[in-house]
Amino acid sequence: MANSKRKLPTKPSATEDPTPQKDTPRSSEESRTDVNHKSAKKSFPPLNQFFRDCLGHDLSNFTSLAHFTSWLHRPVDGAALGIFRLLYGAAMLIDIAEERGGGQLDVRFQEPLHCHFPLFNGMRAMAYPLMGCVYLCMWLGAWGIMLGYRFRTSCLAFLIPYWYIFLLDKPTWNNHSYLFGLVGTLLLFTQAESYCSLDSWLNPRKSRCIPYWNYFLIKFQFFVLYMYAGLKKFSLEWLSGYAMSNLSHHWVFAPFRQVIDPELIDLLIVHWFTAFFDVSIAFFMTLEKTRLLVTPFMLSFHLMNSRLFVIGMFPWVCLAEVPLFFSSDWPRRLGNWSKIRLVHPKDPEEELSKPGILARLRTGLILAYCGLQLFLPYSHFITKGYNNWTNGLYGYSWDMMVHSYDTLQTSIQVVDNESRQVHNLNPYAFTEYDRWTKYADMAVQYARCIEENIREKQPDIGKNISIYFDIWCSMNGRFQQRSFDPREDLLRAKWSPFESTSWSLPLLNELNHMRPKLRTIETEVLAWNNYSDVIFVADFPGLTLTNFISPDLINCTLTILEGNVRYRNERDPEAYFLTAGKSIGLESNITHLVTTIGQKPASYLFTYTNKTMLEQGITIEQPEIEERSVLPLWQEFQHRVTNYEQFLGHIGNCLMYLLYDVPIPQAVKGGD
Repeated sequence: MANSKRKLPTKPSATEDPTPQKDTPRSSEESRTDVNHKSAKKSFPPLNQFFRDCLGHDLSNFTSLAHFTSWLHRPVDGAALGIFRLLYGAAMLIDIAEERGGGQLDVRFQEPLHCHFPLFNGMRAMAYPLMGCVYLCMWLGAWGIMLGYRFRTSCLAFLIPYWYIFLLDKPTWNNHSYLFGLVGTLLLFTQAESYCSLDSWLNPRKSRCIPYWNYFLIKFQFFVLYMYAGLKKFSLEWLSGYAMSNLSHHWVFAPFRQVIDPELIDLLIVHWFTAFFDVSIAFFMTLEKTRLLVTPFMLSFHLMNSRLFVIGMFPWVCLAEVPLFFSSDWPRRLGNWSKIRLVHPKDPEEELSKPGILARLRTGLILAYCGLQLFLPYSHFITKGYNNWTNGLYGYSWDMMVHSYDTLQTSIQVVDNESRQVHNLNPYAFTEYDRWTKYADMAVQYARCIEENIREKQPDIGKNISIYFDIWCSMNGRFQQRSFDPREDLLRAKWSPFESTSWSLPLLNELNHMRPKLRTIETEVLAWNNYSDVIFVADFPGLTLTNFISPDLINCTLTILEGNVRYRNERDPEAYFLTAGKSIGLESNITHLVTTIGQKPASYLFTYTNKTMLEQGITIEQPEIEERSVLPLWQEFQHRVTNYEQFLGHIGNCLMYLLYDVPIPQAVKGGD
């Protein structure tokens, strides 16, 4: 008895596959889930095979919330996301000095009378030295993101100043600035510091794996970017070829000019191909069968954009995102840093553990975010006050390059209601932006900012004033027309974000049929000589165009295309009624008044010859003769270095003022 030992039951090792006890019943929910999981494979074998071959995933992953949650939370290598984090942080370090305005920090924030256009009227810019600290915090945060050091803290240090600066000035909005903020916010919740980071070096992780939803969110955001950019281009406005003109003359299209006319390049490649590319490229990059085939098109597209447009870091961030569509462990295999590749089961969905409450809640939040991103670009029926010629504020709808503007004239009149004196104000006296000329909400904000500045500088004038804007601009090759009613006092104008703005004049789409004719007329006028030009104008009934013709212009003519107008000038009180097809010569160095009469808008054109250019022999083509480098990479690098030196100098000035009370040099605003 003393030598006999009782044998204890052994615990199965982690490598063994223990048989479940027969007396341990499974829950009805788990049994039902497994039945649905397997029945989805058996019910639709061709469709499931298609999903597996093209997407690399089983259709059953999307048949229930539980399966989808398990699919989102399955472990994958975090290496590819770590490389993207590093490249994104590096791009943001450059972006801060450029599109975030760090190089022009003093111009934007040092002048106390500078007008800002915040999304929320209660927001205010801090004092210039404090704004320097805001930019310093954002800059340090970008460094932390790139290096992967104290990643969550670095993300917050970058994102809070970023969104503050973004929301402070709506005129600076664009789609890629919005994208940068969204991507940074998504990275905050991921484990992007798990690879190629100081955090992973200082505190090595036991596992290389991160949940797949870390990748899913970033890829979904870029998927929406491409798909919606394409959907917004599948409109008559874009496909007609009026949005982008003369791009075919750029050197990147030189190979195409050997076989296609420039006009066809603008239409077929710039407009039609781009629309198809945007709407389809994300799908092709998602499909394993087509991914390698379309990757060269993806890379070429963004490299061409970096040469065609001044859009900052946008092409480079998109290029940094391309590898996310490939295997998550490609950096390890590419550098041969790990000879052992992560081994996944043949059918991982069957071996994933059932998702818990937190995982399901996380999936719900992910789906809510995805739904919000799908809804926002088409939510303009709610925010009607931001709609004018286009729907909503530019910058969050992914309608990139769809609209191009040409502003002909901007005038601001300040009327003293007590003395009835009229003062003409420089439109850009308190801002360097011009997007307020096209959006009613920013026009009201600018008018109120002007009033505050006048009251501060000239209290005797600013007690009881009215402010009127008269702005003429053209969109996508249309007539020059007014964007706001010039009779509306913007200090007393009614505006609400949820109601249509009555004094914001609509786009005259009823004259769209004349755009081909305008091109023909313009070609004929420009063919007269090197000094002739034409301006196309459309106006609303009851409004008067006051046009002073400079003495530098000769052979001026007014021709009516459609509608009826009443014409007179300041020297001749007699009025002339002109109908469609009628013309009249105009004298130089006097003011002419053209009033639209009747019930319909009138359209007309002015032709003229520049006498000064004619006498001096100046040709319009002369600026294009100047030699420029085809690929000015060195010049761009030097410009970026200079801009960064200015940015760091501004930060240093702010810190020296706050720490040692050293005076800050006064910014010198460029001439008008």
